[in-house]
Order: sequence, then structure tokens, then C-alpha cells
Amino acid sequence: MSTHPPTFVRTTLDLGDTLLHPWGREPAGPELLDDLVAAAADPAIALWNPLATADHKAAQTWLESRDNAWNHGTGAAFAARTTTDGTLLGTVNLRWVDRTDGLAMIGYWLLPHARGRGLATRATRAVTTWGFHTADARRIELAHATGNQASCHVAQRCGYLPEGTLRQSHLFGDGTHHDEHLHARLATDPEPHP
Repeated sequence: MSTHPPTFVRTTLDLGDTLLHPWGREPAGPELLDDLVAAAADPAIALWNPLATADHKAAQTWLESRDNAWNHGTGAAFAARTTTDGTLLGTVNLRWVDRTDGLAMIGYWLLPHARGRGLATRATRAVTTWGFHTADARRIELAHATGNQASCHVAQRCGYLPEGTLRQSHLFGDGTHHDEHLHARLATDPEPHP
């Protein structure tokens, strides 16, 4: 067993039509900051994944926190961008819950123009596989509000098995503590069928 805790090392994952690129590696221009402000205002993101990016200054702070997580190996936040023109599509984030034990958690959001095309599934699968193979994650959990059926479908398509309901476990964007479904994958689980 290693004496060093597992870590996340910056990498770019190529999905063909989409690149998953580490957040915070490059200076943020006004267009990216505008995209993050727009993401925070999207009703679905504001409810299920509230972002503290209401203005450019807050968006820059958000990016810096993702960069710091990469720098410390504690979080792996990927921006999903088109390979053609770099348009922002969303994000996938993997972070340690218990780094020494190899326990991580994954989450994601997509902007409205990127939804309904299977991108959340493809990106979550790619980051999950990467987390198991390159960071030695032992277990990755995915939790979502019970009312967020789209996330439930993503979890199932990515091979995250349902493990139960966490009662009033998380405060969401509507100011209410919602029940969440907990799903998980183990590094020893088989890869899901495409």
C-alpha cells in the first residue's frame, strides 16, 4: 500500500466531439465568465447544482477554487467543450470524500443546449473510468435529488448501482433539504454496456 494518498493529475479526456478539459488551467476570458454566469441563472442548474457564479468576479473565484483543487490533487473538475469551437457545454467534477480510503464523489451539470444528447452519460463514464484507473479510486458515489430523474438515468446508464435513499440529506437551490438517491460504483465493478 502506498504511503501517499491518491491524487488527481490534470489531463484532458477526448470524447470525439467533446473535450473534457481541466477547469482553471488558462486565463478566463469574458465569454467563459459569461457562460458561467448564464449557467448559474439556468433554472435546472440553479435548482439541482447551484453555482456561486452570479457575476464575473464570482465566476473567477469559482474557477480559481477548481484550479486549487487540481493543484492539491483533491478535486478533478472538467469543463466539457466542443472540439470544433470550444463552446462550453457543462462540467463533470470528481472529488475525494475520503482520500486515504479511495472514496470519491462525482457530479455534473450541462447547459440547456447540451442536454438530451447523451453527453452527461458519456462524460460521467469517461471521468469515472479515469478516476478508477489513474487516481486509484476504490469507490465513487453519485447522489442526486429524488426529483431529478435525468440524473437518475445518467447514474443507471453509467453503471452506478442504486444503494438507497438519503433522507433530507442536501440543501438544494430552492432552499429545501431534499431526499437523495445514492448510487455507487466500485473499481471492481464491470464497465457498463454502451
